[in-house]
Amino acid sequence: MHIIDSHFHWWPRSIFDKLCKREAFPKARVNKRGGYDYMRRNTSGQHLNSWAEWFDLDKQFEYMDSLGHRVDVVCSIGPFSVSFSDMPVEEGRDYALMWNEEMAGAQKKYPGRLWASAAVPLQDTKVAIEVVDDAVNRLGLMGVNLPGSVGEDARIDAERLQPFYAHCAKLGLPLFLHPTDVIFQDMLSDGYDGALHLSLGRVIEVSVAAMRLVLSGTMERHPDLKIVMSHTGGSLPYQSGRMDKNSKAAKLPRPVSEYLKRMYSDTVSPHSEGMRFAIDYYGIDNVMYGTDYPCWDPAPCLKLLENVELSEADKQKLFYSNARRILGLKDPAPAKTKREPALV
Repeated sequence: MHIIDSHFHWWPRSIFDKLCKREAFPKARVNKRGGYDYMRRNTSGQHLNSWAEWFDLDKQFEYMDSLGHRVDVVCSIGPFSVSFSDMPVEEGRDYALMWNEEMAGAQKKYPGRLWASAAVPLQDTKVAIEVVDDAVNRLGLMGVNLPGSVGEDARIDAERLQPFYAHCAKLGLPLFLHPTDVIFQDMLSDGYDGALHLSLGRVIEVSVAAMRLVLSGTMERHPDLKIVMSHTGGSLPYQSGRMDKNSKAAKLPRPVSEYLKRMYSDTVSPHSEGMRFAIDYYGIDNVMYGTDYPCWDPAPCLKLLENVELSEADKQKLFYSNARRILGLKDPAPAKTKREPALV
C-alpha cells in the first residue's frame, strides 16, 4: 500500500547545534539520548527533550521501509515551533530561515517522498508574512507551522495576526496547528515528572488554540483558511456539543461545530475508538493518516487502524489521497533530458 504520513517529524541538527552556542535563554544542550534538551527559560519546570531518532532522516526512512509499505512523509515541526517566537524578532527570523533552508534541502534529497512545512516567527506580523513568502516562493515548501502560542502569549488569534491568516488563506497553505510546551506546561509543572502535561496538557493546548481561531471569528473571516489540527483535534470532537451550547457569547453566525468540521486532522490517537470517532466527526474526507513519528511508532498505529472498519475507497482516502488533496502535495518536476546534438 502507498501511504503518506501527514504527521512526521525530522529535525535538523544544525539548528540545535547553533542553539547550544547561545548563552541566553532559549538555548539547548546535548543530552545522553543522542538528542538535545531545549530550554525556553531558567524557570521552566520541564524542558523539551529529543533523542537520536529525530535527527537522522536516512534511518527514519529505513524504518518506514521496514513497515512493508511505501511510506512518504510530510515534515512538520511539532512542539519546537514556538521557539522561533521565543527569541527577538530578527533572531527568530534568522533561525526560521535556517530551518526552512534545511527543509528545502530534504525535499530536494527525497523528491516525491518528502514534503515539508515552514517555520515562521509570529512576534511581528510583517516579518511572518515575509518568511512565509520566502518559504513558499523561493524554497518551495508546502505549508506553515502554527504553534499553540506566540512565545508566552496564548493569543494566536490576536487581531494583529489577521493579515497573516488572510495571506495564508489566499495562498491556500495548510497551517499545521500543534501544541507547544509553554502555557500548559507551566500550569501543569507539578505534574508527575511531565506525565500530566504530556498526557493531558498538549491535548488541552491544541483544543484551546483551535477554539481561539473559532471564537475570535478568524475562521469566519477567512473561509478558505486550512487548519490541520494534530492529535485528532485534542478534546474538541468529544466535547463538540458543549462547545456549541456554551459558546453563544462569542456571537458567531454559525455553531462552533461548523467551524471545527471545516478543519482537518490526523489519526494520532493511541486507541481505535479515538481514530474511529475522529473519522466519524470530521468525515472521511477531512482525516489523514499520521503517526507523530518518532513520538509514536507507526507499527501500532497501523495495527490499531485495522480495527477501524473502512471500505477500500475510504482506506485510499485516509492513507493517501486526502493528504495529496488537502495539503496540495505536488510531484517533483521531471528531470530534463539532455538533448543530443543534431547530426551535421
